[in-house]
Amino acid sequence: ADHGRTHAFGLLSFFGVIASAAGSLLAALPALLARHAGTPPIESYRGLFMLAALAGLGMAVVVLPVSERRHPALERRHLAAEWRHRADADPSAAAARRFLGLSQPSWRLVSRFMITNGVNGLAIGMLGPFVVYWFYRRFGVGAASLAHLFFFINLAAALPYLMAGRMTRWFGLVSAVTVTRALSCVLLIGMVLMPSYALAAWLYALRVIVNVLSIPMRQSYLMGVIEPAERASAAGFANLPSQGTQALSASLAGVLMDHVALALPLIAASALQAIHAVLF
Repeated sequence: ADHGRTHAFGLLSFFGVIASAAGSLLAALPALLARHAGTPPIESYRGLFMLAALAGLGMAVVVLPVSERRHPALERRHLAAEWRHRADADPSAAAARRFLGLSQPSWRLVSRFMITNGVNGLAIGMLGPFVVYWFYRRFGVGAASLAHLFFFINLAAALPYLMAGRMTRWFGLVSAVTVTRALSCVLLIGMVLMPSYALAAWLYALRVIVNVLSIPMRQSYLMGVIEPAERASAAGFANLPSQGTQALSASLAGVLMDHVALALPLIAASALQAIHAVLF
């Protein structure tokens, strides 16, 4: 139901981030094997990559039995009512056809999501692949310490997912997304300015907790404004630009970090996410 959609997305993300916390602890495995078993680090990391590959295959197997119950008669009645409504509002709408699975009104909505998600993808590409490397370069923190840090960050970030539905009812969905995004940008800048690893880690943890609140909200909002028959296509097209812009900005971030300033990609990510909040 509409009123439970945001909570459902939050619940799914909650279990995902709990599993991410467990995965973060595995990053400490190479150091432990090197210390206690004498295993070369490269062999330990190769084992982690194989384990991640097996987990990915396991995920594919798990979702194979998942299916959506279809009711053709109900769908036909729903579509007929939809086209009658459009024909009453605009006689030319009855002759309109879907393009790549989306109607013209849905394309107008999805195109706006594509723009906002494209900007967000630029920010993710600047931040996501490099924040661990930044901690290592800035404070000399090893893999084992970072494993514990991200374990606790993921655990702390799990609870806000369960609050997403309630916050949407309190503040309104668009307002909640905009405010949480803006606050996460401020916290990210604050993290870059911190003089010690402990202070930077605390601010980054707060930033993650605030930032994750907007994820199920944005997912729920798109599903709420798109016709049920078009939701899968809408979700795919809305997220497509983010993948391309992440690839571009990640390449640029590496160059900036090595040849201009270590913290510049993180500062750029904060600015881009602020623009994303305004666009949303």
